[in-house]
Amino acid sequence: MDEVTKIVNDIKAGNIKPIYFLMGEEPYYIDKLTEYIENNILTEEEKGFNQMVLYGKDVTVEDVVGNAKRYPMMADRQVVIVKEAQELSRNIDKFENYAENPQPSTVLVIAYKYKTLDKRKKVTKLFAKSGVVFESKKLYENQVGDWIKRVLSGKGYGIEPKAAAMLVEFLGTDLGKINNELDKLAIILPKGSMITPHHIEENIGISKDYNVFELRKAIGEKDQLKAYKIADYFAQNPKDNPLVMTVGLVFGFFSQLLQYHGLKDKSPGNAAKMLKVNPYFLKDYDVALRNYPMRKVSAIVSTLRDVDVKSKGVGAASISNHDLLKEMLVKIFN
Repeated sequence: MDEVTKIVNDIKAGNIKPIYFLMGEEPYYIDKLTEYIENNILTEEEKGFNQMVLYGKDVTVEDVVGNAKRYPMMADRQVVIVKEAQELSRNIDKFENYAENPQPSTVLVIAYKYKTLDKRKKVTKLFAKSGVVFESKKLYENQVGDWIKRVLSGKGYGIEPKAAAMLVEFLGTDLGKINNELDKLAIILPKGSMITPHHIEENIGISKDYNVFELRKAIGEKDQLKAYKIADYFAQNPKDNPLVMTVGLVFGFFSQLLQYHGLKDKSPGNAAKMLKVNPYFLKDYDVALRNYPMRKVSAIVSTLRDVDVKSKGVGAASISNHDLLKEMLVKIFN
């Protein structure tokens, strides 16, 4: 993210603010910025007396402010980091007085994860006036593939689109979890490698041939033999392939296909933008568009809603997940 890069570059240039209020639904960048400040503002010799890490569940706002008002010992600055600061949400307004006149020799980092403050609130405005307010937003699923490419490029690696899609399909939009897997690959593979679906299968445990991504593709192509083979594989490995997730992803595919049918402008650029998919995968949607007329897609979406309810145990207590998955495929293909 450009904003993250700017904050880091400002710190490197010596433009260090007295307050960093880091908030948002995506914890990855909050953790990364907190870690960067923790590791780079003070020297190792200065940290012993001048760096303090507090946790929101163990302190009050008054405790934090008291520590922030201290003067550094034998150093130009002290760093006070409050992790899990969302635990202080009920009393966050008590920071107002400190934010109006922060200690210039203190760098106060407030890591307020999974939540955001209204930017119109007085305390938020004061944080922004005296320091930096950074909001870490969740990425949409269609944005995560590009994020993976950027992160790997920074590490000196490339990745094939299908391999990136496999990671997103199975790890979702949790950037921290994805980054952990990318770090593992970077340890195993030589720098400069192009990461393929085979690497994902071999090192992360996601099958390159038997996964929801391939199931969705088989359904789009009306390749019934392949679809039922994948369904049987899922039945043998239910923990790695939960039915709720499978139904949800297939439902998402047909919902997008219904939207695709309704687009007047089906040019690749517009279609990828409107469907929120990587342009590389549009060919799969084009195939499905020819195989499933709009009326059929609408009926399938309705059917998948019913299967989704059953997959969650409503009205189908005696039906196995395998049978439900086969039922879903029968209704899609017929």
